[in-house]
Amino acid sequence: MGPVNRKKLRKESSCSNIRAMLLDLGDLVVRSWRKSDLDALVRHANNPKIAANLRDQFPHPYTRRDGVDYLDFVREQNPERSFALQYDGEAMGGIGFQIGVDIARISAEMGYWLSENYWGRGLASRAAQAVSEWAFSEYKLTRVFALVFSHNVASMRVLEKAGFEREGLLRRSAVKNGVILDQVIYAKIR
Repeated sequence: MGPVNRKKLRKESSCSNIRAMLLDLGDLVVRSWRKSDLDALVRHANNPKIAANLRDQFPHPYTRRDGVDYLDFVREQNPERSFALQYDGEAMGGIGFQIGVDIARISAEMGYWLSENYWGRGLASRAAQAVSEWAFSEYKLTRVFALVFSHNVASMRVLEKAGFEREGLLRRSAVKNGVILDQVIYAKIR
């Protein structure tokens, strides 16, 4: 994985005048979600293994109605913070961040998911690395962090390969499917 400055980075305007994002990483593209992504979104997101490692707001089963609602929601974000991961011309995952408020406005929490069909190829690490660097620059952040369930070793490796460092363990800090879990916090600072 090379430095971000070797990658093509540009912003485009869409027809609806909502600023669109595009990070061209060669075979992998990070871009704004489109309404035409609906079928791919539902097909790839409807996986209990993905939902098991995300917040409860990511439903399972992931229905067509969920996809329509999500695409409507992300198109209304200002500033845009949720992006599609595209491989082979199709959206097959998502990545985004939540910018902090008030005294935490220089920080953002990042989250991501990837279709199981593409696990183990380094795509999530490349996307996390590129989007975190983009967020530092675009939103003048000093910190991007991510919370990972302590059993999700693959996601921890994604973050480590993307240049994030483990900062600590948040014991008994989350509940998923009725089970109380520990979370590991990773961060990248500038």
